[in-house]
Amino acid sequence: MALTLYVDTARWRAHHKHVQEQFPGLVPVCKGNGYGFGHERLAEEATRLGSDILAIGTTYEAARIKDWFSGDLLVLTPFRRGEEPVPLPDRVIRSVSSVDGVYGLVGARVVIEVMSSMKRHGVSEQDLPQLHAAIENVRLEGFALHLPLDRTDGSDAVEEVIGWMDRLRAARLPLHTMFVSHLKAAELIRLQQQFPQTRFRARIGTRLWLGDHEATEYRGAVLDVTRVSKGDRFGYRQQKAASDGFLVVVAGGTSHGVGLEAPKALHGVMPRAKGVARAGLATVNRNLSPFVWGGKQRWFAEPPHMQVSILFVPSDAPEPKVGEELVAHLRHTTTQFDRIVDR
Repeated sequence: MALTLYVDTARWRAHHKHVQEQFPGLVPVCKGNGYGFGHERLAEEATRLGSDILAIGTTYEAARIKDWFSGDLLVLTPFRRGEEPVPLPDRVIRSVSSVDGVYGLVGARVVIEVMSSMKRHGVSEQDLPQLHAAIENVRLEGFALHLPLDRTDGSDAVEEVIGWMDRLRAARLPLHTMFVSHLKAAELIRLQQQFPQTRFRARIGTRLWLGDHEATEYRGAVLDVTRVSKGDRFGYRQQKAASDGFLVVVAGGTSHGVGLEAPKALHGVMPRAKGVARAGLATVNRNLSPFVWGGKQRWFAEPPHMQVSILFVPSDAPEPKVGEELVAHLRHTTTQFDRIVDR
C-alpha cells in the first residue's frame, strides 16, 4: 500500500514535445526532488528529448545525476570561493555571479549570471568592465538572466533582456549565447529576431515537467478504516470524535511531504480571506487534508504521521474500503512518492 504518482505517459511526453517545439534549444531543468519525478526519471526524459544539456540545482545534484545523463550539466547555484569541492567531470558547467567568482574558476566552463530585476544574484552593470580580464582564464559558455515570474509594475521582460544585451555589447563582451528563464515563447522569438547572432536558450523546469496538470495524479492507498461514534477518543492525543463517522488511515505522511506546504504569495481579497479562515481553523485543530473522498477534500483527524495520515470521513459519506485509493492534491516539488506508475 503506497502513495503513488500515476503518470499518463503518452500525454506527459506529448506536452514535453510541445514545449520543446515552442522553445528551440530549451535547457530542461532538473533540481530539488526532480519536480516530484526524481532526478533519474527526468534525466531519462531529457535524453529522450535529445537535450544536449541539463540544468541542475547544486554540485551535489550534479554528482548524483552525472551517471544518468551523458550531456553537459549546468549547475544553477552560483560558485562561491570556499565552497566544499565536489569531484565533477569536465562536462559540468558552473554558474557564476561575481567577478571574484570568475577568477576563482580558472580553466572551468562557466555561465555568467547578470543581475536582473529579481535582485537575487548576478554581476552588476558597474562590474562589467572588470569581466574582460576575468574571462580570459575561463571557458565562457555564455551569459544568463533569471527573470521574475510576475511584473506588477507593468514592465516588459523582453525590454529587460534587451537592456542587458545592450550593456554587454557596449562592454565588448561576447554575446554568442544567452540563457534566459521565465520568458514566453513569443518573447523569445522577439529576442531572437532582434539579435540573430546570439543563441537564446530557455531554461525551463515547471512549465516543461508540470505544465499539463491532467497528465499526473497522486493517490494514497487506504490502509485501514475504523468506525467511530461521536465522543470516541482516538489517535496519539486521544481527541474526541466530533460526530459519527470513519477514521481512514491512508498512505502518505510527513516523510512524503503531506501536511507540509511552502508559503504562497496571495493576490486579491478572496485568497487572503481564505488564508485567514484556514489559519483560524488550524488554531482549533481543524486542518484540511489534500486527500479527496466522495468528491470532497477531507479533514485530517489529527496531524499527519510520518508515513500515513488519519482522515475523518463523516457517516453521511460513502465508507472507504481498504485497498481503495484517494486522490491527493499535492505539490510536486515538496512530495516524495513511494512508487511511480506509468499508464
